[in-house]
Amino acid sequence: MTDAPTESDHRSATIGRGRLILVIGPSGAGKDTLIGLARDACADDDRVVFPRRVVTREASAFEDNEQMSLEAFRQALARGDFAVHWEAHGHCYALPRAIDDDISAGRTVVANVSRTVVGTMRRAYADVVVVSITAPPEILGQRLAARARGSDGELAGRLHRAVDDAVPDVTIVNVGSAEHHAREFVRVIKPQ
Repeated sequence: MTDAPTESDHRSATIGRGRLILVIGPSGAGKDTLIGLARDACADDDRVVFPRRVVTREASAFEDNEQMSLEAFRQALARGDFAVHWEAHGHCYALPRAIDDDISAGRTVVANVSRTVVGTMRRAYADVVVVSITAPPEILGQRLAARARGSDGELAGRLHRAVDDAVPDVTIVNVGSAEHHAREFVRVIKPQ
């Protein structure tokens, strides 16, 4: 497996009709918190889908991921079960192929991804919106220290990961009330 997906990870035709909202940002920015609040706010709208990301590390209470062993991940990858996959911090991640059906059916799909897949996803899907969720370094450090999840590597290294390789369409600086920023995020997901 490689650090980033290749063009062969996707079909040659662009998938369209619905929207794909990709959430990127540094560890500790509050991506999963805002995604969870947005999921709750959109619970009564079947046109909005929040797929569970597949990960090869232990699941966390802060995320809605599907935990999978590395061997099972490799088998699923070989079967073509993933729309996109990537590696980060010594773990494998993927989005299920079912997002293609959701987008083809006109739904909005919202997913937390690595910035390394944004270019590939922009080429594979017709309507992609990239939302960067971020916070100042001191806040990121406090949040990461409180989370104390060692499986992502040491704290200093996590704070210095750049996210500017993928130019966002929208940036949310998550320093205030999570509920306020979740409403801001929902306005991106469901524009008036």
